[in-house]
Amino acid sequence: MSKLFGTDGIRGTVNAHPMTSRIAMDVAVAAGHVFREGLKHRPTVLIAKDTRLSGYQMEPAMVSGFTSAGWDVLLLGPMPTPAVAALTRSMRADLGVMLSASHNPYHDNGIKLFGPQGYKLSDAVEAQIEASVARMAEEGPDFALAEPDKLGRVRRLDGAAGRYMELVKASFPDDLRLDGLRVAVDCANGAAYRIAPRILYELGADVIELGVEPDGLNINRECGATAPEALRRKVAEVGADIGLALDGDADRLIIVNERGRVIDGDQIMALIALNMKQSERLRGEGLVTTVMSNLGLERFLQSHDLRMERTRVGDRFVLERMRDLGWNFGGEQSGHMILSDYATTGDGMVAALQVLAVMVRQQRRASEVLNLVTPVPQVLKNVRFTGANPLDAEAVQALIATVEHEFGDAGRLVIRQSGTEPLIRVMAEGDDAAQVEAVVDRICEAVQAQAG
Repeated sequence: MSKLFGTDGIRGTVNAHPMTSRIAMDVAVAAGHVFREGLKHRPTVLIAKDTRLSGYQMEPAMVSGFTSAGWDVLLLGPMPTPAVAALTRSMRADLGVMLSASHNPYHDNGIKLFGPQGYKLSDAVEAQIEASVARMAEEGPDFALAEPDKLGRVRRLDGAAGRYMELVKASFPDDLRLDGLRVAVDCANGAAYRIAPRILYELGADVIELGVEPDGLNINRECGATAPEALRRKVAEVGADIGLALDGDADRLIIVNERGRVIDGDQIMALIALNMKQSERLRGEGLVTTVMSNLGLERFLQSHDLRMERTRVGDRFVLERMRDLGWNFGGEQSGHMILSDYATTGDGMVAALQVLAVMVRQQRRASEVLNLVTPVPQVLKNVRFTGANPLDAEAVQALIATVEHEFGDAGRLVIRQSGTEPLIRVMAEGDDAAQVEAVVDRICEAVQAQAG
């Protein structure tokens, strides 16, 4: 059996391996078996989904798997990924499940699992679940199934959205309000389409809503954090003070300032980290981010006596490093921000409220507070492939080694396979923009030649 788990849970095109109803049910049985070991009580799992059509297919498959393994199931309905993590922890559930492919289009879906403390699973636990799925394929599922009188029950959890909203609002300073602030929010026709506008409204903002009419097929389509052009137009049209763009499961944030400029995660992290340091809320010596963050962010942090710790791409790897170091802030250039004082995973709305709090307290515009980092030229291009990983080809490896030698200390090169899509991501940065562009093009051409 091929590996199920990638960078962020299990993900793929619906009705193709591994994103089938059968696999979803088997993963639920396997996870139920693994996490049931040693428990002396009847276990409970929370299950939520985003707004894509296939949620109606995958949710009952997961329910069937968990109940057959002896678990009670609480259904949350459409809910952001960070809500599942937060509610799993606050309700002392034994497991949380989010059905979402995050920023991917509607035809993909995914399974994200959270342990009882609200954290994504470790590689070791994922391997245990995969081993149980493989065992079921070989000898049947009987070893993991409950006796007939021990089958689980299912009910919908009323008030889940309200509980999560209060947790998010608690991250905003008690002495501040958003009164008088015009905030445009693009919910990507995704999981936060009701929750995000309501949070902003209850905190006093004048809210302009986009991407709040999901139809099962339009999640992330020309909207949200990966396509902020619609938000840019809306900010200009209504004269908003700021635009907030979430992705389909609301665990990432991209901002548009009042001038229509798109602000990525590096600028947002710089602002939050500096504010936390100045208010003595930053634990540790800096922030954790990934290899994709711009060298300009690292230089900014150094100028304020802060460190940058880099990890491989994936917010769970950021969080693991944060926990190892005892630090309380980290994130990704793509917009995942983890503020561990308030959340156990990336939360777009929690990050947004930190930015809004700075704007309100300092009485400054978004363009003024989100202008701390001077980025060096950075180019990122993707090459789609089929079949074998083109990075394994000797010709590609030789070119990468040559380019790294040519770069020397003048730039940085990051080339990796996507953990969620059949893509090779080629990124280079350095002070010479022309050199950076040429380097990326050379490597992309070599990868394309091997891509099938």
